[in-house]
Amino acid sequence: MWLLDQWAERHICDAQRKGEFDNLPGVGAPIALDDDSHVAPELRSGYRLLKNAGCLPPELEQRKEAVELVDLLKGIRKDDPRHPEISRRLALIELKLRQAGMNTDFLHGEYCERLMHKMNEE
Repeated sequence: MWLLDQWAERHICDAQRKGEFDNLPGVGAPIALDDDSHVAPELRSGYRLLKNAGCLPPELEQRKEAVELVDLLKGIRKDDPRHPEISRRLALIELKLRQAGMNTDFLHGEYCERLMHKMNEE
């Protein structure tokens, strides 16, 4: 066991002995785990930690920013002084996504609107 694992395990055992976990909400209920079968077992806890902290891989961050920029462009007129800069940022992100081998069709059409709606729900 790694030193950090040992440290965490010791603190968990101490808390269990003190009864700090006894009255937590959901005690005894099964844990609903996401399907992470596509992630190597040794990376799962790290990925879950990052996911729960709201961290996204760079490609997904760029996708999210691109969708936000498309939405912003839809809300302003072409003669707005911000329009050229936003368009340039969007083009750069789209180029980076394509260079990473990602499809950018989601930025053009109704899929973008559905995706944005889904992201706003979360």
